[in-house]
Amino acid sequence: MSKDTHVFGGGWTDEKLSILSKYLDSFTTALRNQPFQKFYIDAFAGTGSREDTATAKARKKAKSSAQMQLSETDDHDIEPFLDGSARIALKSKPAFDQYIFIEKRPSRCLKLEALRHEFPQLANSITVRNEDANAAIERLCAEQWRNRRAVLFLDPYGVQVKWTTIEAIARTKAIDLWVLFPLSGVNRMLTNDGEIPEIWRAKLDDLLGTTDWDREFYQPNSQPVTGSLFEEFEPEPPEERLVKERIQVLADYFLARLETVYPHVAKQPAILYNSRNSPLFMFCFAAGNPQGGKLALRIADHILKM
Repeated sequence: MSKDTHVFGGGWTDEKLSILSKYLDSFTTALRNQPFQKFYIDAFAGTGSREDTATAKARKKAKSSAQMQLSETDDHDIEPFLDGSARIALKSKPAFDQYIFIEKRPSRCLKLEALRHEFPQLANSITVRNEDANAAIERLCAEQWRNRRAVLFLDPYGVQVKWTTIEAIARTKAIDLWVLFPLSGVNRMLTNDGEIPEIWRAKLDDLLGTTDWDREFYQPNSQPVTGSLFEEFEPEPPEERLVKERIQVLADYFLARLETVYPHVAKQPAILYNSRNSPLFMFCFAAGNPQGGKLALRIADHILKM
């Protein structure tokens, strides 16, 4: 397996990409007769393809078997790969006017460039940027957006997204944002005793755009886990209850932060769970346009409730 093969997810990845796909089709349909240039922006675009973890494990087992002596190229040819977000966007109907794929790894950029051959009718509309996502987005958002509208998919591999990037997107007042927030990853950085290593604290400051987040996460809380995001799950052992309480606070806190810069934020984001029913990510939607964003929010809310 190539080191640049995109291996991730399971059911939660399928759910995330299904939501995105439905929104992209709805977005271009809603704007098909509007005088805006329509952009799709993928900030952590990867390769355009993905391989789920179950297939990756089966591949690894097969390659270690004495009966399977396949080259890497042959292996890729026979294994089924699934569409990643870039390919999903290129298949959306009606089409976007421009596609911008941002990826830091040069080897992955080469695979994104190859999408021009797979989608020749869109080749002139595809731009691949071999850059850091935060820097690329801030430069892109500094451009003139008066006659543009866009969907930006912010799907980091961890806690790489900076709050200044989210603020830059909001300032355009023209970009609808789907952002994957790492609930589990951030929760692991919030140590039980509150003694957080400085390097982690700095990353959380960048992610949340403030230095006073710890006041929220470490205040005493003896209330049961209610709240709209997790109420269907009964708290079991005390330690699991504590984790769910903190994740609920974290989810509410990030949504409140989004509402400080966006006029329209979905109140019921998708919570994505692993196979053990533990929350991994929160898939959030925010629309920056004060007027058109109302329709965008209704569409996103409908998709999220499906």
